[in-house]
Amino acid sequence: MSPSATAPAREVVVILHGVAISHRLTARLAKFVAAAGYDVHNLDYPSKTVPLAELGPRWLAAKLAELGVECAPKLHFVTHSMGGLIVRGYLAAHRPPNLGRVVTIVPPHRGSAVSDKLRRLPLIWRIIGRNLGALGTGPDAYWRMLPPRADFELGVIAGSSALNPLGWLYLERPHDGTVAEHSTRLDGMRDHLLLPSNHTLILFRRRTAEQAIAFLRTGRFAR
Repeated sequence: MSPSATAPAREVVVILHGVAISHRLTARLAKFVAAAGYDVHNLDYPSKTVPLAELGPRWLAAKLAELGVECAPKLHFVTHSMGGLIVRGYLAAHRPPNLGRVVTIVPPHRGSAVSDKLRRLPLIWRIIGRNLGALGTGPDAYWRMLPPRADFELGVIAGSSALNPLGWLYLERPHDGTVAEHSTRLDGMRDHLLLPSNHTLILFRRRTAEQAIAFLRTGRFAR
């Protein structure tokens, strides 16, 4: 019998990027998580063209079935920005028996006032795509369709450094330039951590990866 046949299966971590970017921006994060001993799937998904309400229950569900992750001892998620809403949508419709822990990095769990402002600009619609409006705070925001409380092990990492000038105008402090810290919080979360970084660059910080791994392992961030 080959060593691979006798080796125990490893826990799986699925990584999802945010809106209008790609898996390339989460590649460094994925590398750190893989080095910690997990099987990692750093997914690319059609964030600009498929409605947010379909990305979790349909697109992600089909992708996970294709990957066969139901065979893993544990299935974890680490997400950036809108990716957190996709996982919440998936978990509202499907509950895998091997569900582990979920880390959402700078998530708009309660929407973003910056999205409310940007949705008025046709050029930004073309850049961000059809889900821009669903990321806001209004009555049509997607997060309002989701369960208001996490009934799974959730850790949230927020940012407190802004490069986006719109954040200075429209968001309460602290914020990461795109999402206010208070909007990253969700009832029922197990832990919350604020890091001095902005909405995108937080993905490239070693400390972000280390804290995500700490939560995957223990259910708490490392203080």
